[in-house]
Amino acid sequence: MLVLFDIDLTLIKTSGAGMAAMGDAGRELFGPDFDETRTDFAGRLDPLIIRDLLRDNGIEPTPARCRDMRAGYARHLPRRLESHGAQPLPGAIDLVNQLHAVPGLTLGLLTGNFEETGRLKLRAAGVDTSAFVCNVWGDESPHKEPAREDLPPIAIERYRARHNTDLSGQGVTIIGDTVHDVSCALANGCRVLAVATGYTSAAELQRAGAHRVVGDLSDVEAIKAWLLDVE
Repeated sequence: MLVLFDIDLTLIKTSGAGMAAMGDAGRELFGPDFDETRTDFAGRLDPLIIRDLLRDNGIEPTPARCRDMRAGYARHLPRRLESHGAQPLPGAIDLVNQLHAVPGLTLGLLTGNFEETGRLKLRAAGVDTSAFVCNVWGDESPHKEPAREDLPPIAIERYRARHNTDLSGQGVTIIGDTVHDVSCALANGCRVLAVATGYTSAAELQRAGAHRVVGDLSDVEAIKAWLLDVE
């Protein structure tokens, strides 16, 4: 069994530190008028966010500029995490710890974050990343136009390589806070637990097709029981 967690507003909250750090990078590279508030961030892949940030600010998103933005984002993020604050969401650490102790269950991250900045956020919030051993990051889509739906098959293949055993979609549960998490799970035949700790309401997550919706991860025993109840 494989359980894959989103990061932002699922496991942790950083009060907009990532968005602010991307804005800092843009202003450093392209001038003081660079405005990160023009672009949608929620539930999206970092490479697409950077591309759209540049386009929304009238800048051609060449590969070199995108690489510069990624590097600048990583430089500015630690300071923004310190000033904005980062903390785990209710129940997140307890749930991860309990699931990590379950024999035969593997934990991973399935996230739009780049690896270097995703790990920075988790560490700043006090989350031990060693529990997550089967991870897929936001820049790992194999397609020229990346999509979140591309990521679960990569996680499943890494699980197979790690354990030398097959795994069906029903053996995978994705936990996330946006309709993008729900849709990427459903597109790959995975179960999905949606958590309404982000900007998407429980009703919207339910309409998107989530198999279960919770307000947060604080009812650890009930969530754990549901996750382990796989036919």
